[in-house]
Amino acid sequence: MASATRTERKPAAGTRLRPPRSFWGSTVGKKTVMAVSGLIMLGYLVAHVAGNLKVFFGPEEFNAYGHWLRTMGAPVLHHEWALWIVRIGLVAAVVAHAVSAYQLSRRDIRARPTGYVHKRRRASYATRTMRWGGVIIALFIVWHILDLTTLTVNENAEPGKPYENVVATFSTWYGNVIYLTAMLAVGLHVRHGFWSAAQTLGIGSARRDRALKAVANGLALVLTAGFVAVPVAVMTGVVS
Repeated sequence: MASATRTERKPAAGTRLRPPRSFWGSTVGKKTVMAVSGLIMLGYLVAHVAGNLKVFFGPEEFNAYGHWLRTMGAPVLHHEWALWIVRIGLVAAVVAHAVSAYQLSRRDIRARPTGYVHKRRRASYATRTMRWGGVIIALFIVWHILDLTTLTVNENAEPGKPYENVVATFSTWYGNVIYLTAMLAVGLHVRHGFWSAAQTLGIGSARRDRALKAVANGLALVLTAGFVAVPVAVMTGVVS
């Protein structure tokens, strides 16, 4: 009894076989990188706002906190090594987040080169402003480094005195405008980004959506209020 032969389909002449996409090359991969890097930055924001609120305990404690940031990890790590490890990790997360967001945006535009005739109204304000909000935050990061890290644009800066430098920054109208605008953008970004990351990583579901949205709203509100509290305190004289 002759065995049946299986015929294999061969690609037509001149047809190029596309290699399978890598994890980074796929849309799912880019969304995963964007979600994970976003959660890393969220963790940093939580730690950062907790440190900022130490300004309410006076210059001695806030300056001691600034000193600790440069000596954490000692004596195992050299002076500022741990701080630089955190900075490098944060920069890597920011770059990965920005690149994946940009490439996903370009991929989305190529998929539908013709704009919609009627714009959808169901998207939340935070969703519609994610792109320009990201640009505002990126520009603010540059300003923030020049203002309170390198002290380049802080006219009344005193090296080694973070408390006095924070007060100097928020004693100017432009310092307050830049900071408050950026913190509102951060709040909107966190609100939408946390929920989106949960969906990308498979945490979200129909049963959990309400709870996840509540957590996202709560995180955005607490972070925004925490960051905004510092310039408001300086403007009102509570911190001086």
